Amino acid sequence: MSKKSGLSFYPGVIYAPLLFVFSLWVVYWAEIRFGWRFTTYGIYPQKVEGLRGVLFGPFIHSGLQHLFNNSIPLFVLSAALFYFYRDIKWKVLLGGLLLTGIITWAIGRPSYHIGASGIVYLLASFLFFKGIFSKQYQLTALSLVVVFLYGSLLWYVFPIDEKISWEGHLSGFLVGLVFAIFFKENHIPEKKYEWQREDYNPEDDEFLKHFDEDGNFIETRNEIEAEIEIETEAEAELDPETEAEIEKKLTKINYYFRENRNDDTSN
Repeated sequence: MSKKSGLSFYPGVIYAPLLFVFSLWVVYWAEIRFGWRFTTYGIYPQKVEGLRGVLFGPFIHSGLQHLFNNSIPLFVLSAALFYFYRDIKWKVLLGGLLLTGIITWAIGRPSYHIGASGIVYLLASFLFFKGIFSKQYQLTALSLVVVFLYGSLLWYVFPIDEKISWEGHLSGFLVGLVFAIFFKENHIPEKKYEWQREDYNPEDDEFLKHFDEDGNFIETRNEIEAEIEIETEAEAELDPETEAEIEKKLTKINYYFRENRNDDTSN
C-alpha cells in the first residue's frame, strides 16, 4: 500500500517501537548481569567526549524505575509516530534524537545526562503540535490523546527536581515543536468525491443521469405521468351513469345530530 493511501496498520508500527524499547532493557540487563556501568557514556555538557552521549545516552538508565517510566510512553508514542507519520518517522526519530542530544549538551549542567526521556518529550511534543497545526480531525484527535495521557510531563521541562535532567526534557520538547512546524505536509490524504476531481465529466455521472435539464427527477416524473395516463384511461372507459353515480357520492354531505343534554359539563 502506498504512503498516500491513508491510514493502515503495518508490522513496523509494533515491531520497530518494540525493538527500540527492547534494546533499552538489554543494555540495562547487561549492566546488572556483568556489573558494567555505562553512565560515563551519557551526555556530559560542554566536553568533547561528552558528545558520545548524544548517541549512547538514550539507551542508558540509572535504575529499574527510570527505565520502566520511559519504556511505556516511548513505545506508545513511537508506535503512534510510525502509524500516523510513516513517511517521516525516521526523520523525526533519528533526527530528533541527534538534535535533542546536541541541545542538551549545549545547555545542560556539568553532569551526566542519561535516559530516553528526551526522546519521549520529543515525540509527545511533535505529535501534539503537528496534530494541532494539521487541522485534520484524525491528527487533532491524536493530539488530544497525547495531552490526556502525558500532559503532566510539561512540568518537568522546568528545574523542579535537581535529580531530573530538565535540560534534556526541554530540548526534546523544543525539537518536537520545531519539527511540527518544519514538516508542513499533511500526511493523511483528504478524501475527494467524484465531482471534486479535475477530470470530472457531469455527462458521465450516473446520478445526474436521473435528472432532466430542469432538475426534475426523471423516474418520479415518469411515474406521475403514467398514473395520470392510467386515471385518464380509466375515466374514459366509464359510462355516463357510472360517472353520475361517482359525482353523486363525491358531492354527498352527511349531517349528524346529537341530543342536547343540560347536565353535560366541560373543562
